[in-house]
Amino acid sequence: MPTKTQVLFLMAPGCAHCPGQLSILCELMEQGRLGRLDVVNIAEHPEIAAEAGTRSVPWMRIGPFELSGSHTAEEIARWVDRANRGTGMADYFSELLSQGGLAQVQALLRRDPSQLPALIELLASPDTPIAVRVGVDAILEDLEGTPELRALIPAFGKLTQAREPQIRTDASHYLGLTHDPAAGQYLRPLLEDNDPDVRETAEESLLLLPN
Repeated sequence: MPTKTQVLFLMAPGCAHCPGQLSILCELMEQGRLGRLDVVNIAEHPEIAAEAGTRSVPWMRIGPFELSGSHTAEEIARWVDRANRGTGMADYFSELLSQGGLAQVQALLRRDPSQLPALIELLASPDTPIAVRVGVDAILEDLEGTPELRALIPAFGKLTQAREPQIRTDASHYLGLTHDPAAGQYLRPLLEDNDPDVRETAEESLLLLPN
């Protein structure tokens, strides 16, 4: 049976929202939906807040998901269920990026590069908002030439088969940023793509690959 999610909850004396948030977590614990709940008073243990990278409460880490401020019982339960299933990272990144949380996503990915494929999910969806796509672009461009970006070559290659020209164009761009000859197998067919932007991007990206 899979291990249930662990939650770290940070609170402080005088916090108006902390008791209500803690009550929600305790209820989920009683329901058996949490494996562990650690509650920390940051007035007594400021080092825990510093380690978490926050100065405000309430704050909680539900599996890989970090939430600050007050949330409804339904929202918290949804993140708990996602953590228990090992899903929802793309949704989490989308929410953070839409709210200007680029630095938070970058920090999480530095700690855990294995979550990078969640960005591919966002790129693959034509419904991903433009603000989120801009954030994804900033993250991937910052990884130019790194082993982490090269590991995504097969995923970018799959996106070159997408129906939407914009997705094929984006995939072409990121394949070029890998600076890896292996990306060429996906870029060369795009030189014959029926969309001019895709063809142009593929040509430019091929120039970035070593011969």
